[in-house]
Parts: sequence; structure tokens; C-alpha cells
Amino acid sequence: MTSHGALDVEGKHVTVAGLGVSGISAARALAGLGASVTVVDGGSGDLHKEPAAALEADGISVRLGDAETLPEGTSLVVTSPGWKPSSPLFAAAAEAGVDVVGDVEIAWLLRGPDAAPWLAITGTNGKTTTTQMLASILRAAGLRTAAVGNIGTPIIDVVLEGDDAYDVLAVELSSYQLHWAPSLRAHSAAVLNLAPDHLDWHGSMEAYAADKGRIYEGNQVACVYNVSDKATEDLVVEADVEDGCRAIGFTLGTPGPSELGVVEGLLVDRAFVENRQKNAQELAEVADVNPPAPHNIANALAAAALARAYGVQPAAVREGLRAFRPDAHRISHVEDVAGVSYVDDSKATNTHAAEASLAAYESIVWIAGGLAKGATFDELVQKSAKRLRGAVLIGADRALIAEALRRHAPNVPVVDLERTDTGAMSAAVREAGRLAQPGDTVLMAPACASMDMFVNYNKRGEAFAEAVRALAAETA
Repeated sequence: MTSHGALDVEGKHVTVAGLGVSGISAARALAGLGASVTVVDGGSGDLHKEPAAALEADGISVRLGDAETLPEGTSLVVTSPGWKPSSPLFAAAAEAGVDVVGDVEIAWLLRGPDAAPWLAITGTNGKTTTTQMLASILRAAGLRTAAVGNIGTPIIDVVLEGDDAYDVLAVELSSYQLHWAPSLRAHSAAVLNLAPDHLDWHGSMEAYAADKGRIYEGNQVACVYNVSDKATEDLVVEADVEDGCRAIGFTLGTPGPSELGVVEGLLVDRAFVENRQKNAQELAEVADVNPPAPHNIANALAAAALARAYGVQPAAVREGLRAFRPDAHRISHVEDVAGVSYVDDSKATNTHAAEASLAAYESIVWIAGGLAKGATFDELVQKSAKRLRGAVLIGADRALIAEALRRHAPNVPVVDLERTDTGAMSAAVREAGRLAQPGDTVLMAPACASMDMFVNYNKRGEAFAEAVRALAAETA
């Protein structure tokens, strides 16, 4: 294979920044297209040496321990998503007049003329769940599809399967990926919400929002936005789209024309119906959404809007939502113990996600804390205070949450756990159980990253679930 789609790199020197999953995928794809590929990464430990050796065995050069120097002769740099725009390698590329793009850009350019269209999703929170919901709906409609992108499957690999492998793709995109994908033009796209996140990478909230807004550029059929989050609608207004592309809102309230929303326990469509001024189409029941928490209903509406923009019938929306099962550690019910429900939302790694999680329950003992990543907690606590029966705080930045609780929820009892050993989560669960009363929910929605105590949020969630099950076994 020498060329594919609009990308021609045969005989050219391409540098791939990063030896992660997307970097390895890009390196192999570009080498397969006839490029001379060098992968650079600042790491040099054992975790890097094994994948480096595998690439070198395939004729791909790898340079470990130096992520700043641009390899001689480079004509294109392909970056992994997490590399900051301020990286010295990119400064060197700019000085040499060399373009820097991401794996999503490469995937887009690799597409052939008959490739499956992309239904694209971004947002501060809810991206993965919404993308998986959308894929479930598309499958229910009998379409060949896959959930790809920032969701685990490198999108380059999917595109290289060929134009006839899929009918349509559900594509999750991070702000990092969008920053490096100037050519992307989706069939339809959604920005679920916007809240401060990754500002150390983007430099400002304005830059972060602008990168999210790139997902709307060149949309063909629908730009889906969140009616309750004006910033998402503003991005639609600013976008340069194809003639005839429509702005479609989703809301947890009664929808207006060109919106999807909720009426008397039903998800309804007033966007993709005849005479939308007067008519609405039932799509599903709120009970068809798992779990039926408010933020998850919003995710379902956004997924339904994108599916409807692609022409999916209402029955498939219902069937797809009913078939969907969320990943672990996303507002996942673990077990009931002594009349108290224990829920794992370890994926709530920022305040915006934690606020959505807390809003789903009436009386909560909250397990929170970890690495704050520069976040503040006053607004979160202020909005959630009336729901809190108690709080158990863990992790490096728990004092920030404790201070917010003192200011805005002074009557809520707080347990401050200093320990960070492997038994810390067990202690947190026991303390939460002591504060809880029958009918309460013990909710682990940390509002913080996990890396101070755990490898990742998955391990944190697993520790919580194990501790809950141990408590249940003792009280059985």
C-alpha cells in the first residue's frame, strides 16, 4: 500500500511523538504507507523498551529518552493526544516549517471516498457513555458500527479496515485530539457540556472551549448542543458548517422545536419529525436509560439526537438504550448493605462529573478526594449541600474539600482519613457506613483524580467495590 485517501507519505520522513497506544498505531500505519518512521519518547524505562523493540523489529526507528529534538529530515510530526502544544519538539517543528497533526487527523485523511461517516462526540464529561449508547442504538438499527477514538480502539486501525467495513462510526474525541485534527468534518457532532478541565494543557478556558468547538466545523446534518449549557450553543453559533446543517438541542425539560427532551417520563423528539412546531415523536421511556440519573438521561438524549440525524428510526433508539450497559465505575450500583445503597462513580474525576453524580440521589454519604488538579470545590459543595448526610474524605487534596464543606455545609459530619495505605478505602467504606442510615446512598464520586493513591480510577473503583462486598459479607 503506498497511499490511502488524501494522505500520501510514501518515501517521506515522519516523526511520531509518543510510544503509547495511539502512537504505536500511527507508526505502524504510516510505515505501511511507505513512510520512513521515527518514534520519539522521553521515557526510557522497561515499560518503553518492550514496545520499542517490537517496532524496531518491524523496521521502525525508535528514539527513547529524548522527546525534544526533531529528527533530521522530518517532513511531518504526528503527535499522541496528551503532548502539550508547548512541547519543545513542536517548537522545533514550527521553526523548521513542519506541520504537527494528531492520530485523528491521520485517520481522517486515510479515509477513502466511500468511507463510513463519523458521528462525533466530545464534552468535559459523559463522552464515553454517550458514544457507547450511540453505538448501541446504531447496532439496534441494523447498522455496522463501532465505538472508536478516545474510547480505546485506535481510530487509525478502524479506518484501515477499509471503506466497506462499517456503515457509520460513533467517534469519541477529546479536546487534545480535536486540537490536532484541523481537517475533520463530521456528518453530525455533539458537545455534551463544558466545564474547566485540562486547563494546564490548553492554557485557558477559552482555548479549551475553542478546541472542543472544532468538532462542529464542517458538520453536514446536525450540531447537537446542551440547552442547559449555553457555552455549547455558543460553539454551534461560531462554527462554519455546511449549508442546511441544523442546530439541535437536548434538554431534561420539555423540548421546543428542533430539540429532544423529556415529557412525562418519556424521551421525545421535536427535531426530526414533520411539523416540529406541533408534533413530537416518542423515542423511549426514562426507565429505558441505565442508570436513569439526570446526567445519564442527557447522555441518552444526545446519543438519540445523533442517531436520528443519521436517519435511525424511533424503535431502534428504544431498543439500543435498553440494550446498553454502562462500563464499570460509572455511577455503578455495587450492593445494598443494611438498607444502604453503595454506588461506585470512581470515573467522576472532576467537580463537574461529581456534581452530576451527586444530583442523582437524595440523601448521600459522600466519599471524595484525591488529586484536585487545580480544581476548587465551593460551587460543588454549595449545590450539593442539601443532599449530604455525611462525607468521608481521602487522598492528597482532601483538605480543599474539607474547607469547602466547612464554608457551605457546616452541619454535615466529616470524617478526614489521613491514611493512604491499601486499607484506606476499606476504612472509608466503614466510616461511610457508620454515618449512613437506611435509605441513604454511600456514593464514591471523588471529584478528583486517583493517582495519589491508585494506579487509575479503575483500581480505585475496584478497591471500593471490594470493600463494600467485604462489609456486606460481615453483616450477612
